[in-house]
Amino acid sequence: MTRSFLGWPAFPEAAEREVGNRQLRENVRRATHTIRGKRAVLAAERPDWEQLRDSAAAIKDQVLAGLEQYLLQVEEKVTAAGGTVHWARDAAEANRIVTGLVRATGEREIVKVKSMLTEEIGLDAALAAAGIDARETDLAATIVQLGDDLPSHVVVPALHRNRSEIRDIFAREMGRHGRPAPEGLTDDPAELAEAARLHLREKFLGAKVAVSGANFVVAETGTLVVVESEGNGRMCLTLADTLISVVGIEKTVPTWADLEVFLQLLARNATGERMAPYTSTWTGTADGDGPRDFHLVLVDNGRTRALADPVGRQALRCIRCGACMNTCPVYERTGGHAYGSVYPGPIGAILNPLLKGLDDEQTASLPYASTLCGACNEVCPVRIRFTDVLLDLRAQVADGGRHPVERAALGAVGATMARPLLWKAAVKGAGLVGPLLPARTPVPGWTDNRALPDVPEESFRTWWKRNEGERA
Repeated sequence: MTRSFLGWPAFPEAAEREVGNRQLRENVRRATHTIRGKRAVLAAERPDWEQLRDSAAAIKDQVLAGLEQYLLQVEEKVTAAGGTVHWARDAAEANRIVTGLVRATGEREIVKVKSMLTEEIGLDAALAAAGIDARETDLAATIVQLGDDLPSHVVVPALHRNRSEIRDIFAREMGRHGRPAPEGLTDDPAELAEAARLHLREKFLGAKVAVSGANFVVAETGTLVVVESEGNGRMCLTLADTLISVVGIEKTVPTWADLEVFLQLLARNATGERMAPYTSTWTGTADGDGPRDFHLVLVDNGRTRALADPVGRQALRCIRCGACMNTCPVYERTGGHAYGSVYPGPIGAILNPLLKGLDDEQTASLPYASTLCGACNEVCPVRIRFTDVLLDLRAQVADGGRHPVERAALGAVGATMARPLLWKAAVKGAGLVGPLLPARTPVPGWTDNRALPDVPEESFRTWWKRNEGERA
C-alpha cells in the first residue's frame, strides 16, 4: 500500500469527519459486534482463561526485562540455521535494507504476507520508489490495496468496507494489476473470495521474493511464526526463492512452551476461533524445502523509546489481536482511520505516542481518544492496563506545556481552592454569575464538543448549612 498516514490530522479533526460517515459507522458496528460476540463465547469455554492471560503478561514482561539477551539469542539461532539477521534502528534503515535485498534479486514484483510493521514503516512506498511492486496477499489487505485505501483494523484491515463496496473495487481494479475479476461479479462472499483466489494465485506462482511479518519469534530455536486464516501466508512462505521477514523486536518469546500460551489466546481473542486455520513456522533454510535465502530484519523504530517508559512499556506486550478495538465505544463510532496510524483503537491511542513521542499534535491528541471506560482492559489477552497508560500519557502532554491556557486556568483554580476564604467567596460568586453565562461558554479544547453544566444558584455548603445545620 503506497498511501500512508503521513500528515494525517489530529484525532479530533479526523474523528469529526469520520463520525459523519453513516455507512462507515454501520460497517464498523456490524463487524465489531459480530467478532466480540464470538470472542466472548469462546473465551468463556476455557476455565483457565484468566490464568492464560496472567501467564501471557508474565512472559511478555520477562522478555521486555531481558530483551537484549533474547534478541542476541535470536540472532545466534537464525544465523546457525542458515538465515541472515539485519538490525534496523528506524523506518528509513529498515526500508533501505529490504529494498537493497529485493534489488539484489533483480525482481520487480514481490508478494507480501500481511504485516503491520511494514505498513508502519511505509515499506510499500519505499519499494515503489525503487521501481518494485509489492502485492498484498491477505484478502482484506488486498481489498485495501486495490482500493487505494488505508487499513482500519489490525486483524481485519478492510473492516470499514461492505460487500458491495468490495465488489466494485474488484471489478474496477483487479484487471489493472493482474487477472481481472470475472464478468458479472456479484457481492456474494463466495464469488468475491473466488475472484481474489484466482487473482492472487498468479501472484503466488510467479513471485520469486516474498516479504512477511511474524506474530512471534521463538528465541530458543530462532523460529518465526505466522498465524493466519486464508493460506496466503503458507503460499508466500514456501513458494518464493527469497524470504524477507520484517519483525518488531518486541515479538520475541523465550521458548516453544511459552509460544503455546499465546497460540491458545490469539485466535480466540482475535477472530472468535478455537484455533487459527494456518499456523506456519520456519527456522532458517533447508535444502530442497522452501526459500533458498532467508533474511530476518529486526526493527526498533521507537520500541526502545517505549521500553524506557515505566508505565507505557506494557504496550509492547501487545500481540495484535484487535479485541480492544472491537469493544471500544470510540473506535466503534469513528473507525480506524481517525487514529492516523496502522494501529488504531485503544492500542493505537497508547502505542503511537510511545513509539513516536508526543512532539506533534497528531500523537499528542491520541491519549484523549478514549472514554476511560476500561472495556479494553477487560478483553486484553496480555493484561495491558490501557487506562493507566492513557492517564500517564495525558499527564505527559499536560506537563509538556502544550496547553498553556488550560494549565493557567487549572493553576488558578488550584490556588483558589487552597485558600478556604477565597474559595468560599468564589463559590458564592459563581452562583450569582452562573445565570448570566451563555449556554455555550467558549473554553478552547473543553467546550468544542461539549456544553458546560449549569451553575447552581446555591452551593452544596450553603444547602448543607441550611438543612443539616437546623437539625443539629
